[in-house]
Amino acid sequence: MKLPVSTEWLLHCASALAQLEPGATASSAQLALYFDLPAAYLAKQLPALVRAGVLAATTGPRGGFRLARPATEITLLQIVEAVDGASSPYECREIRQQGRGAVPAEMCRTPCILAVKMAEAHEAWRRSLAATTLADIIATLPDSIPARTRQRLTGPL
Repeated sequence: MKLPVSTEWLLHCASALAQLEPGATASSAQLALYFDLPAAYLAKQLPALVRAGVLAATTGPRGGFRLARPATEITLLQIVEAVDGASSPYECREIRQQGRGAVPAEMCRTPCILAVKMAEAHEAWRRSLAATTLADIIATLPDSIPARTRQRLTGPL
C-alpha cells in the first residue's frame, strides 16, 4: 500500500503536537520549519485534521494548531483517514471474467479470492492503526525527545 507523502507529514505533525504542553500550539510555519517541509503545502494539508476533529486551530499572533483531544483518544487510523479517506486501495474489476481466460459467470458467484485476501489485508492494516494512539507513539520515544521537540518546535522562527 502506498500512501501520499502528505500522510507521513501529518502523522509526524500530529505526533509532534502531542509532545507539546497542554494548550500549547504550533503554527503551520513552525511545523514546516521543524520538519523542513514546504510551508504552503503543509498549510493546505493541516485543515483536514481540523475537520476530522484531530486538531484544533486558533487564529491570531499566538495561534496555531494543537491536539483537539487527548493523545490517548487519537488513533493513527483517524489521522490517515482524515488525509486519505477510508476506502480500500484495492478494487476488484472482475478481470477473471474477461479475455481469453474468462471464467464463466456461473463460476464467479462468490467473490474473487484475490479481492477477499486484499480486503482482509486492508482490514488488518486498519485494525492495527485503530489500535495505536498518538500516546502509544509518544510512549516509545526516548525520554529526552518530547522536551527537545517542545523547545525546537515552539521556539522563535
